[in-house]
Amino acid sequence: MSNYRDIAWQGLWKNNPGLVQLLGLCPLLAVTATLTNAIGLGLATLVVLVGSNILVSLVRDYVPKEIRIPVFVMIIAALVTCVQLLINAYAYGLYLSLGIFLPLIVTNCVIIGRAEAFASRNTVSKAAFDGLMMGLGFTLVLMMLGACREILGQGTLFDGANLLLGEWAADLTIHFWQVDTNFLLAMLPPGAFIAMGFLIAAKNIIDDKIAAHRPAPEPEQAVTRVRITKVS
Repeated sequence: MSNYRDIAWQGLWKNNPGLVQLLGLCPLLAVTATLTNAIGLGLATLVVLVGSNILVSLVRDYVPKEIRIPVFVMIIAALVTCVQLLINAYAYGLYLSLGIFLPLIVTNCVIIGRAEAFASRNTVSKAAFDGLMMGLGFTLVLMMLGACREILGQGTLFDGANLLLGEWAADLTIHFWQVDTNFLLAMLPPGAFIAMGFLIAAKNIIDDKIAAHRPAPEPEQAVTRVRITKVS
C-alpha cells in the first residue's frame, strides 16, 4: 500500500507532469481557454495514458529493446485514434473545439515518458495506477488553468458545457459578471503562460512551507569503533 501511496503522491503533486515535469505544455497552454475544453482534453489524455500504460506493461517482455519506442508510439497512436473517433461520434462540438490538439496527444511527452520510464518496468496493476494518477494530476492542472482563464477572460465558468455533456448541460454555465469584450490576454496562449507561472510559483511556496514545518532529522549518534589487535 505504501508503494501505491507513493505513486499517487508522485503523480498528483511531487512529480506532477504539468507543474513539475512541465510536459505537454503545447496543448495545456493552447486549449485551456475554457474549463470545458480543459476537462475534455484532460479526460482524453487520462484514458490514453491509462490504456497505454496497461498495454505497454503487458507487452514489455515481448518487445526487443531496440524497437521499444516505435512500438510504444504505435500503441499510443492506436488508442488516440479510438478516443478521437469516440469524441467525434458522441461530442462533436468538443471535437471541433479541441481541433488538432486531440490527435496531437500521440506526441504528448507525458504519455511516452510514463510508458518508457514506468510501464515498461512494472506490473500491469502498478502501471495502470501510475497512468491514472499522472492523468489525474495533468487533468487537475488543465482544469485550474482553464477555470482561471475563463473567469478572467469572459467572466463565466462551464461555458460550453453542452459540448461535453449534451444539451441539458447548457444551464450549467455560471456568469460572474457581464463583459462587452473578452479579456484577450487571458484567453490567448500568452495569458495561459503567465497563469501557468503563477500556478508553479504557488506550488513552490506550498512546498517550502511544508518543508519549513517538517521536523528536522535527529543527528546520527556517533558510533565508536574499537580495533582489537591480536598479540602473538
